[in-house]
Amino acid sequence: MKFVLMNAIAAFCHPLARINMQSAIRGSFVLMLLTPAVSSYGAQAEPGQDQHESSRPGMSVGVIQLSKQPVPRIYSLPGRAIAYQEVSIRPRVDGVVTEILYDPTATLAVGDPLFKLDDASYVAAVAADEAAVISAQSDVPVAKAAYDRAVRLEGSGYTTAEVEQARATLATSRATLAAAKAALDFSKTQLSWTTITSPIVGQADVANVSVGDLVTNAQSDALTTVTRVDPIDVSMLETSAKILAVRNDIDSGILKTNERLNASLILETGQKFSSKGSLVSIGNSVSTSTGTTSIRFRFDNPEKKVRPGMFVRGEVELGTVQAFLVPQRATTRNNSGTLSAFIVGEDNTATEIEFTDVDTYNNHWVVSSGINEGARIIVDGLKTMRAGTKVTPVDVVIDESGLVQEGDSVNQGANKPQVMAQEESSIDG
Repeated sequence: MKFVLMNAIAAFCHPLARINMQSAIRGSFVLMLLTPAVSSYGAQAEPGQDQHESSRPGMSVGVIQLSKQPVPRIYSLPGRAIAYQEVSIRPRVDGVVTEILYDPTATLAVGDPLFKLDDASYVAAVAADEAAVISAQSDVPVAKAAYDRAVRLEGSGYTTAEVEQARATLATSRATLAAAKAALDFSKTQLSWTTITSPIVGQADVANVSVGDLVTNAQSDALTTVTRVDPIDVSMLETSAKILAVRNDIDSGILKTNERLNASLILETGQKFSSKGSLVSIGNSVSTSTGTTSIRFRFDNPEKKVRPGMFVRGEVELGTVQAFLVPQRATTRNNSGTLSAFIVGEDNTATEIEFTDVDTYNNHWVVSSGINEGARIIVDGLKTMRAGTKVTPVDVVIDESGLVQEGDSVNQGANKPQVMAQEESSIDG
């Protein structure tokens, strides 16, 4: 027994065991000392924190005051470019191609030669017809003299029947001469057709034939195509339902139309075309498959940027409407399609409103109802914004790039940092 007790005392007095026990005792003592202090600190911190938050000012947010103003009513329509003039060149006489007379890179004028056909047979036809005309011309004076003589000697050497016969002979000679002249004119015309010319101003495609090819009158295959692209026409499509809605807005006085209907183009690259287009015609029928009507505009195209067949987007300004311009960045859209936004209430708290847009304009929603005149809409700090949030409104504007700026920096043209945009980033982050 004594031996066991001595082993236990030796184990207790081992240096490692003694160190572990001392650490445990020390940790328990420190914990007992700190626990009341922490509890006391926590009890005192809560009232102070509530007092700090109650005196804290509302979140600084940028606001824009809304008022109704004349807003351009612009419709964006899909369109396709169409050549102002386009001609498929086909031969009008038979022959073998002997020359190709044009440069595909050059602009042609009316009457510029394109192709030359072998004209030997047509030259011979002209010569034969000229001879026939000369022969017919020589017969007319003889017949005329015989007729005059018969008229003078009627009843004294010429009977009435002989006089009538002389008159008929003269008429036949004159008719023969006229027919010969007509045949000569036609043969000369056919000879001229052996040189195929451009009927319009434009640019010709590469020839579809080569020298030595035989072509025939009115063949189905074109020798080439001449296209005029300055000016250029654009056919834009609009639904019949939208056209009826526009007419209703005009009749009710909501939409005040412009004196002239103009259009602008957005090219496939997103670049805005420099020329403005004028209205040419509005289609008289509606497509049974798409329900759309074609509206054609004409644009000057001196640089030939727009080519036939290109898909473009047209923007047609019909007139103006009285409406609010609500920044798109300040709104969200729910599943039903209704827009919502926050405005500053009378007690400087955020109030959520809902409204419906009728159009868009320069990164803004066009809204005609659902918003009160003079409402101050909140344009930043929206990710953490909730209805009833206390706010401190700061008047701002949105520049052309869609960035929020303080009103003074925009009015003075200064390139100051985007204060409100930075606040929004820090708040939303």
